[in-house]
Amino acid sequence: MKLDATKMKDWQIAEAAEEGMKPVSQLAKEMGLKEDELIPMGRRLAKVDYQKAGARLAGNPTAKYIDVTAITPTPLGEGKTTTAVGLIEGLGKLNKRVVGAIRQPSGGPTFNIKGSAAGGGLAQCIPLTPFSIRLTGDIDSITNAHNLCMVALTSRMQHERNYDDARLAKSKLTRIDIDPERVQMKWAVDFCAQALRNIRIGQGGKMDGYEMDSGFQITVSSEVMAILAVARDLKDLRERISGIVVAYDKKGNEVTTADLEVDGAMTAWMVDAINPNLLQTIEGQPVFVHAGPFANIAIGQSSIIADMLGTKLGDYHVTESGFGADIGFEKFWNLKCRMSGLVPNAVVVVATVRALKMHGGGPTVKPGIPLAEEYTSENLGLVEKGCENLIAHIETVKKSGVTPVVCINSFYTDTKNEIALVRKIAEQNGALCAVSEHWLKGGDGAIELAEAVIDACNKPNDFKFLYELDTPLRKRIELIAKEVYGADGVTYTDQVLAKAKAMEADPVSKTLGTCMVKTHLSLSHDPDLKGRPAGWKLPISDILIYKGAGFIVPVAGAIKLMPGTASNPAFRRIDVDTKTGKVQGLF
Repeated sequence: MKLDATKMKDWQIAEAAEEGMKPVSQLAKEMGLKEDELIPMGRRLAKVDYQKAGARLAGNPTAKYIDVTAITPTPLGEGKTTTAVGLIEGLGKLNKRVVGAIRQPSGGPTFNIKGSAAGGGLAQCIPLTPFSIRLTGDIDSITNAHNLCMVALTSRMQHERNYDDARLAKSKLTRIDIDPERVQMKWAVDFCAQALRNIRIGQGGKMDGYEMDSGFQITVSSEVMAILAVARDLKDLRERISGIVVAYDKKGNEVTTADLEVDGAMTAWMVDAINPNLLQTIEGQPVFVHAGPFANIAIGQSSIIADMLGTKLGDYHVTESGFGADIGFEKFWNLKCRMSGLVPNAVVVVATVRALKMHGGGPTVKPGIPLAEEYTSENLGLVEKGCENLIAHIETVKKSGVTPVVCINSFYTDTKNEIALVRKIAEQNGALCAVSEHWLKGGDGAIELAEAVIDACNKPNDFKFLYELDTPLRKRIELIAKEVYGADGVTYTDQVLAKAKAMEADPVSKTLGTCMVKTHLSLSHDPDLKGRPAGWKLPISDILIYKGAGFIVPVAGAIKLMPGTASNPAFRRIDVDTKTGKVQGLF
């Protein structure tokens, strides 16, 4: 069947493409994996034994390493994953050995507003249904490992309340004396469930748990997910899980998963999940799918393990970072690259004329509501004004010392004059620029982008971090706020300021990176401030500690770790063909 993105929905394109997809054994062989390095999960999916493959490939040359990020998106998204997949296909059309690494979608957006994260049109990762739902069970493993920790915490609190020291000793327990007001974790579920943000648990009798306030966060914001993203091997993952700070005792001492003696059991849930999943593009290039999304409330990167394998299996390795360069790329730059030791050769900044018009003052863009006329007809004034946002992201990438490539993700409503204007402004500000029609044409539509990326990879590279780890915490936050977001400064409540000072006094803080939590819909903390806001300060409303993952997590503004489900969610349009068992309606 001829694939036509103008007449077929994404799930229909994927379903048709899956009829001719390569068996995963063939895909693995073509990319240079050995048979015993593959863990088949049927004919179309597999995990890769990272230990066997990594050990064998260690001496291979390191591929050119490319990160895909974006400008500040509209709520519709600007096609970052679609562009990453399109770039992989475009490099394939140029006969380059290319491997990709993208993030596994969360059930939250898949069944809510944004839909799956497989790409779109003729630039998709397949098979679509397992990619979007369940895959090989990694997110279920993370959910269970996370919630097992909460079971260990709450049951320990119940037993310590009900038992005296002698009876605790019979159970080989010592009293931890956990402070119920200083529990750091919540429960996890991988849906957008705003009704679970704040709950009361343990109600009933003394055998029904410990009564206290609690709540849920979305699984992909769990520290366990962050650990999966940054762990280099199983030993590293085990040690990081042991370091998760679950609560504090009444003297102010940390209570970790190791103190609760649940760290080994949590790791047991993760033994299979640490191996990256192997899928493919519609055009048959290999793609690792590993770790989760949400750079606004999590690290938002595909895994270090996937990138370590990908850079040893191809000449080019394409990875992606969540949302805009202000949060996704900043974390890739200052967290992931610091932990992996890998240095990017090029960074793609995805932009759409639609998003630039919004940042230039265009009408509100909302899912489920038709776009205003300004977005479907030529308006150079809005585009030019909106390019202030694009320039901010170009400047952020340039501060890392890496060459930015602006990808104009082309829509059929874009005019030649609008595209020419964006290209002119991008090039004037030190970026390479390419127009890409990967959604419509697949790899053939991404050749200009692929050529621009190859050009960028061959340019001099002066990669450097924004801050060193011995930089005090508040100075790091200020650097990110001013140099990346464009803020005039940072403000703290008295309580949060006290937290920051306490963390700075702890020598361990000098070994931890800074993982900001901030809205993805603005360079600022306020999602309503579009373009390139000026004359504002970044309010830090809390500071969390993800000591196992290796992060201090400042929270800006009123952002939540549990998103909400909208009034017209995607699950209303997802169904199953009862004759074939095929899932329909995913996008």
